[in-house]
Amino acid sequence: MTDISAQDFHDALVAHKLIIPVGVPGAFGRGPVFEDVLRRFGDLVSEAAKGDVAEHMLFPPIIDRRVFEKSDYLESFPQLAGTIFSFSGNDAQHREMMNCVHEHKPWAQYQSMTDVVLAPAACYPIYPQLTGTLPEDGRLVDVQNWVFRHEPSPEPTRMQSFRIREMVRAGRPEQVADWRDMWLERGLTLLRRLGLPAEPETASDPFFGRGGRMLAANQRMQKLKFEVVVPVLSAAKPTAVCSFNYHQDHFGLLFDIKTADGQVAHTACLGFGLERVTMALFRVHGYVTAEWPAEVRKVLWP
Repeated sequence: MTDISAQDFHDALVAHKLIIPVGVPGAFGRGPVFEDVLRRFGDLVSEAAKGDVAEHMLFPPIIDRRVFEKSDYLESFPQLAGTIFSFSGNDAQHREMMNCVHEHKPWAQYQSMTDVVLAPAACYPIYPQLTGTLPEDGRLVDVQNWVFRHEPSPEPTRMQSFRIREMVRAGRPEQVADWRDMWLERGLTLLRRLGLPAEPETASDPFFGRGGRMLAANQRMQKLKFEVVVPVLSAAKPTAVCSFNYHQDHFGLLFDIKTADGQVAHTACLGFGLERVTMALFRVHGYVTAEWPAEVRKVLWP
């Protein structure tokens, strides 16, 4: 598979009606074939996880601003955050705002911050639900959600809003580490069954600023984050389609999560980028699903 430019990949997805441009970088609609493949991959994840007896939760794509502030996300990733503002003025201010809108002038001054923000990760609403003492074997939560990250880009795999299938494990350090390692192997097996040349690699999050470089280096050194990557645009710079983060006691301390013996709980999460996996499948196997290899079709369309 040869390398492809971001623009050519975008144009091919559009030409085959897999994605639908909406005029904003990093945002687009999804066509029915794209959605069918995405849903079927999600079903495969569910099948792989069915023996884990996870708790299933569903949250909206917004979270309580107080939870967001408590999570320390702004300290590490202010460049990615999306806050929600809304109009709460009177009639006169509304007229002034609309005059600005009609004259193509700034109008943000007429809006104020609300009590909710856009969810930056599917796992963030889960941690407050874990506050308290965990059962002896800890807890495991399975969730799927739309998330937002302010990364406007012409590259199709780098979206401002996308879906993540995420699982969060909370418990003693050894329980959490063993679960992460088990799912790393499970994730690789799942993706390779679909004919994707998936490989694991040590990674780091995009921490902000000068101090962020030290945090990223420490994260890599301790091997707290792994990604499963697939060459979508380039073999030299493959795309992460799945990530595994071991938070140690970070969220346990922030949200007062304790193990059954009273210790601060450790947490880890894994997340499949559903759009990215779907795009990787189209890139590797072609843009027409009827022409995909029989062994891949048999997995997705049993």
